Amino acid sequence: MLGLALRNVVRHRVRTAITLGAIVFGVVGLVLSGGFVHDMFRQLAEVIIHSQTGHIQVAKRGFFTFGSRSPEKYTIADPAAVEKTLAARPEVADVMGRVHFSGLLNNGRTDLSIIGEGIEPGKEAKLGTYLVIREGRALAAADAFGMLIGQGVADSLKLKPGERATILLTTAEGAMNTLDFDVVGVFQTFSKDYDARAVKIPLAAAQELLNTPGVNLVVVSLGRTRDTGASAAAIRAGIGAQGLEVKAWSELNDFYDKTVDLYDRQFGVLRLIILAMVLLSVVNSVNMSLFERVGEFGTMRALGNRGRDLFLLVITEGAVLGIAGALLGTLVGIVLAIAISAIGIPMPPPPNANLGYTARILVVPSVVASAFLVGFAATVLGSVLPALRVSRMPVVAALRQNV
Repeated sequence: MLGLALRNVVRHRVRTAITLGAIVFGVVGLVLSGGFVHDMFRQLAEVIIHSQTGHIQVAKRGFFTFGSRSPEKYTIADPAAVEKTLAARPEVADVMGRVHFSGLLNNGRTDLSIIGEGIEPGKEAKLGTYLVIREGRALAAADAFGMLIGQGVADSLKLKPGERATILLTTAEGAMNTLDFDVVGVFQTFSKDYDARAVKIPLAAAQELLNTPGVNLVVVSLGRTRDTGASAAAIRAGIGAQGLEVKAWSELNDFYDKTVDLYDRQFGVLRLIILAMVLLSVVNSVNMSLFERVGEFGTMRALGNRGRDLFLLVITEGAVLGIAGALLGTLVGIVLAIAISAIGIPMPPPPNANLGYTARILVVPSVVASAFLVGFAATVLGSVLPALRVSRMPVVAALRQNV
């Protein structure tokens, strides 16, 4: 049966080429679109991790829920011990402390409400590879009273590197405190809202402002992003009894999960559309081919073949076409994905973002396998109805086509 199906597929070259073209087009579309979507997910994840949150954050219990309003009430009193415990884990690349605060930034003429972070400049420079310095430079360890400001803050207060600004805030005891800082640079992240209010100062200066030796967060940077889930669970189990809570980067950014869910649904609809397209194309091509071969099938029935044999023959031909088309489509899709990724696709800034990016098309094994199965399944399913019709065709009516 397989040998006869192969000969029939090769013999009807035009119909075979039309059917293969539809299958290849659909599979290539799935490979490229799926790779594009997964690259977007990957780049969004990396830009979140390496411009804001790090891979994992550890804080005093309650900080992630209430800390945005009163960060001074949720400090880790002995951050050095926590950092030492976390740094001992083999998958951890670096550990750093952060202090969060909110207050007013004054340029000598007007005030702006800001959210600030006290950071360790050297460690943050290694983590913040997606933090773009638009003007000036990044904070250095020698900048005791240096300050990085977001692009939106710089635009609102008309501040530039080299100028001075004053931070005014309320300490944990309720007292007012101020410090003067030198603006050393202006940064941009993926989030326009964040850049409109964010400033970064050295950790020691933030602790002096707040009159506290503690930190709000211990940020963990991992060697590989894919280790985040397992590492967060292990850290949570190890230090959960110390009154601390652990959050992975994805838990801190619910819009990421919403974005993934949105595009996964859209990609699912695209798969259904391509499945329907290939299915209809195959049904049309097979129907036309079978119409031309009615006399051939009548002769086969007259020679003793049963309707079931004809049904299996048509299905086998569809399976051969499906395997060939899906395999060719996946190979072409992979080659195109690699070629397009080598060039890159310039993309404009996403909604509520400042920075554009260069998109690529990832070769994702699950996407490639899914595309192959869609191409194959659509071809086999498209052969079922024509095969049923051929198997039920009266022998005499079929033989008349030979006259």
